[in-house]
Order: sequence, then structure tokens, then C-alpha cells
Amino acid sequence: MVTLRKNVTNPSGKPGVTMRRRLFIGLFGCLALLGLAPARADEAAAWQALREGGIVLFRHAIAPGVGDPPNFRLGECATQRNLDAAGRAQAARIGAVFRREGVTVGEVLSSRWCRALETAELAFPGRVTPAPPFDSFFQDRADEPEQTAAARRRLMAWNGPGALVVVSHQVNITALTGMVPASGEGVVLRKEGTTLREVGRIRP
Repeated sequence: MVTLRKNVTNPSGKPGVTMRRRLFIGLFGCLALLGLAPARADEAAAWQALREGGIVLFRHAIAPGVGDPPNFRLGECATQRNLDAAGRAQAARIGAVFRREGVTVGEVLSSRWCRALETAELAFPGRVTPAPPFDSFFQDRADEPEQTAAARRRLMAWNGPGALVVVSHQVNITALTGMVPASGEGVVLRKEGTTLREVGRIRP
């Protein structure tokens, strides 16, 4: 049996405020579970920037594990950490949301790692170009400075038309932006002079 407290008092002495707050939080949580919660302001700004020809750096979709197996070989997916069923579904949703948001995609670049290529191909079939500057350097951090500089040059060279989509890895995106994205999350950037400014993030 659940007993409701009728006279909930907050520290200011005003009755009912705490109960109303709990009800609001509960309602918002239910809306979020149903996919009806209002979009975050920075996410709305991110989509608008992409409609205007911005850049998005996606971390590849869900691929259980960390790093790559000891026998990793580039071009042989069986030796790599790959997307699972949830990751493949997540990747397909990325493309669906781009269509829903009316974003014109100008180019799709991807790390040559299989989990990144599969993410990009499932989201944007037939549009993917492998791009070594966005390959993972998780196993060899000595490559980070040169690779990050090359990736930044590639991003700064983008002039549209449409949005530039890049599928890469957490370490690469963190090196470029300072952000730590979740699997399937995108960091949206806009060029401002000689710099790249973060506009917002696209949640997975």
C-alpha cells in the first residue's frame, strides 16, 4: 500500500513545492521514455548549423569492447571490434534522423576501421569515402599530433555545398574538440575564420 503525504514542505516552508517538483520530474521522465521530451537547445542549433553546411564528427555506433584485438588487421573485419545489432540499428537511425531534419549531406568521410565504415554505410549508403586522417590512434598515441593536424586541415577545407559528415573514434574527436562523445553521438562544428567552433551535439 502506498501512502501519499499531503503536506510536503520544502526548506523554505512553502507546502507542496517539493511534491510538485517530483511530479514534474516524473512527468518529464515519462515523456523522455516515450521520445516526446523537448529537444535540447544545443541540439536544435546543431541541426540548423548542418542545414547551413556545417560539419559533424560522429563517433562510430555501438561496438562492444575497448580498442582492437591483438591480431587486428586493417581491411579484415573479422580481426576487429565490430558493431553489434544495437550498433547497426543505431547507425541506421542516424541516416533516418538526417532525412527527417532535412539536412543535405555533401560528403561522408570515415575512418578505415570496419566499425566506422559500417556506421557510415548504414547511415548514408553508397556515399562513404575512407579517410586515413580519421583512423583510430587509440593503440598508438604517437600518431596523434600529425593525424589530428591532418584531420583539422581536412575539416577546415570544407566549403560545401551541404553538410560534411565524418565518422571516426572517441580519441580522434576528443583530440579535435575536447569533447568525449558517446557511441553514435555527433559533435557539430562551424568554421569561424581559422577556427572550428562547437555549435552543439546530436545525441545517440
